[in-house]
Amino acid sequence: MHNIDQTFLEKKEDILSVEHLKVTTSNGAELVRDISLHLKPGEIVGVVGESGSGKSITIMSIVGLLPKGISIAEGKICFQGRDITYLKNNQRRSINGSRIGVIYQDAAQALNPLMTIGKQISEVLFIHTKMPKDEIRYRVLAAMRAVNLPEPEKMYKRYPYELSGGQRQRVLIAMAIINNPELLIADEPTTALDVNVKVQVLELIKIINQSKNLSVLYISHDLSTIQQICDRVYVLYAGIPVESGTTEQIVYNPKHPYTALLINSLPTPEKRGEKLAKIKPRLRDHRGPATNCQFADRCPYAFTHCHQVLPKMIEVEPGHEVACFLFDENNSKMDNINNDING
Repeated sequence: MHNIDQTFLEKKEDILSVEHLKVTTSNGAELVRDISLHLKPGEIVGVVGESGSGKSITIMSIVGLLPKGISIAEGKICFQGRDITYLKNNQRRSINGSRIGVIYQDAAQALNPLMTIGKQISEVLFIHTKMPKDEIRYRVLAAMRAVNLPEPEKMYKRYPYELSGGQRQRVLIAMAIINNPELLIADEPTTALDVNVKVQVLELIKIINQSKNLSVLYISHDLSTIQQICDRVYVLYAGIPVESGTTEQIVYNPKHPYTALLINSLPTPEKRGEKLAKIKPRLRDHRGPATNCQFADRCPYAFTHCHQVLPKMIEVEPGHEVACFLFDENNSKMDNINNDING
């Protein structure tokens, strides 16, 4: 897990803040219902949840790349204190790729198969600067070395199909950091990689974060990955945050049943031979506003109130919030539930 002084961070202004974001389709379906999150300079914050939880839609809202027919209905997104919720295209271009870098999960689709690696990285610089060609080439080679691409001079002239999956992912990271952005958004950057390469990419992101004091918003469906790299975590379910806190709080003291079940469904060496926790399958209903706990139908501890009222986030300890009616002042009921889940 990434180590950072949370008390020191609390005194800093947010580099990114998302307040009560709601994203809908043209026919009224709610993809993101009420997401709020914040990120401090130099911090690595994770956003975790299943497919359909609203992770990617939130990221596309931040960078202004929502697909046609999907739009922000409510909420506010601020970057370094500036409202960027509804920026025009020319204003957006001055930020994306320059002050905000994005690492996409599918390098095979993100890279142009007909362009050399050197030219693709160069384009990111060319769009945002007026450097001469020889200086651009120098910066590109430096970025390739920074992400540990072997033989940069040769790699510069190669095409994506000539690279391994891990090398292509490193190219995307080089493209994301070459303009020295203040914020890096990593959208499931290790999904298609094998275990060894995955570890290397995570280590690379941590090194970049520490050497450049770069803020990182890390998106993943994999809590074990989040645990390795993040300072704080937001757990999303059905377009709504259900829990947030430091990585230690989320992993070792989860308050929401969904979070606890996620953690206890992870295969670890300690659980060898044991039965892992299961979450009942259920299709998400996007129709209309959420009027009750969205996890109630799958929750083994739900009671009548859960099916009737939408819980709000409340602080259960400093920096740790949860949206769940099972929590009480003494925390005794939730402790019993965690013990039950842990067997």
